[in-house]
Amino acid sequence: MELLKKEVRAMLIAAKEGLTPAELEEQYMAMVCKPLPLQDLGFQSTLELVRHMPEVVQVSFCKNGTLILKAIADDTTKGIAKLVACQKGRTCTKAWKRTHLKANAASPSKNSKNPQRSPLRARTPILPATVKAELQDLLSSSSLLLQDLDKAFLKCFGRAFPYRQYGFSSVLEALRSVSDSIVVEQTEAGSLLVLRQYKANEAEQEEVPQGEAQDEEMLRAEMPPLEPVCETDNSPQAALHQKWEPAETEAVDLGDHLKQPQDCQQLLPNKLTLTEEILPDAVQDRSLCSLPPLKRRSLVGVVVEFVVSPTQFYIHICGRETSHDLQDLMFEMRHLYSHKLVSDKYIMPDSAVRPGQLCCVMVSKWWYRVIIHRVISDQEVEVFYADYGHLQIVQKSWLRFLKWQYLKLPAQAIPCSLAWVKPVEGTWSPAATLLFKNLCGFKELVGIVDEYVDGVLHLFLCDTSTKEDVYFHSVLRDMGYADVCGENIPSQEFKELNPLALYVQPSGEQENAELVEPDLCFQQESLVADSETTSSKLDGAELCDQVKRT
Repeated sequence: MELLKKEVRAMLIAAKEGLTPAELEEQYMAMVCKPLPLQDLGFQSTLELVRHMPEVVQVSFCKNGTLILKAIADDTTKGIAKLVACQKGRTCTKAWKRTHLKANAASPSKNSKNPQRSPLRARTPILPATVKAELQDLLSSSSLLLQDLDKAFLKCFGRAFPYRQYGFSSVLEALRSVSDSIVVEQTEAGSLLVLRQYKANEAEQEEVPQGEAQDEEMLRAEMPPLEPVCETDNSPQAALHQKWEPAETEAVDLGDHLKQPQDCQQLLPNKLTLTEEILPDAVQDRSLCSLPPLKRRSLVGVVVEFVVSPTQFYIHICGRETSHDLQDLMFEMRHLYSHKLVSDKYIMPDSAVRPGQLCCVMVSKWWYRVIIHRVISDQEVEVFYADYGHLQIVQKSWLRFLKWQYLKLPAQAIPCSLAWVKPVEGTWSPAATLLFKNLCGFKELVGIVDEYVDGVLHLFLCDTSTKEDVYFHSVLRDMGYADVCGENIPSQEFKELNPLALYVQPSGEQENAELVEPDLCFQQESLVADSETTSSKLDGAELCDQVKRT
């Protein structure tokens, strides 16, 4: 019972506005993978259970009559409850602010003896690149009234526009966060959503006949480059002679094309047939490179993409170039592979479906760069998402060869471990992992780089969207889940499995540096540029010293 009280208190403290009994049941199920032990303890309902925890749970009602459960902090959790109470509520609208980063860690500040609160302010919330790309796709054909957005989004993608899931209080607030690509114009009919690119090219498109424009676009998409972006050990001519049998897939329907091959050969170089050859621009024996290592004590804006535990998670670096490049890549891949004739040319034969093979996969109409981790069966494979950090089992028929042009952008996922912490009980409890996930949310955080250990980035994480900065290692310590040990212990989870280390090359060991060199440093350069524009005098060294004293 005492353990159950501790878990319930942890879940309710992490939820600032409280949970309904149903939400508490869902949270508990997600945390320990089994329902609340009501019958084992002699209770008939969740409400009856929490009423027997008066020192842990406060039962209250909203104005609409909804029953809400909130945590009652004890002596060990009062500090955490206070920090959570300072966070913005769901109905609060926060102005969009750029994260100010100061990367100069050459010398400590003169005022380091008097630590001050970091002036860094995270921009929160933010829309993921995939959702932003879906909005662009929805508006790419024509503009849309704001009042029709929900209905159109549901019809196109099979679900409602998930703005609340990412912390926005309204659709309009979510649209303001993507103002770089979507414009909200006021018309007599109401607020009109216009894609910036569509608006800029509208006049130009009117001058080109619609039929000719579509034909030219299809030809450009379907025609591979005359030669690969980078040379491989095997020449393109040798690749043309690699025979393979077409993979079994529901997406392939070549009946009409095989009856009249002369219609298809006009689109293919050197009379390359659809079912006999692998295109020379299909990636077969190359790997992605990783992002360059971050400087010690540098400050970076990050978003935690995937969490296994506090010492095994993956992040994205936030920045104008970073998110845009990945978003543009996914949007371009969707545009290309959505054409069946083009997609069929990149079907992978069984001989190419092997561990370590870089390719792409379609999930929910979007294409992702993945690396095959293992072959499960004749129909299924397990893949690693190089830009997001998680493993997933997918259908083999969903796989396609990756085009050479999509090899340029480094893998965006960075394997990380929270600096200076280790689990109290030897392994992280489900409650500790859930608390860490709730702290991360899907919002921009400030990361303070400590060091790399065995290729894994150890960094401190700080949420600066509250009145008082929240350091995650301190929260885990104060909740009794972690010990702050003052050093970085190699992550046991990453020791057991680190797909990025297995399949992705370090940035300094790329086989052909020309392939990735132009973009290798754009993240740090943009961060430095942002830091030079801020008036903050707090540098990385000073903040790092401040973190270590928390």
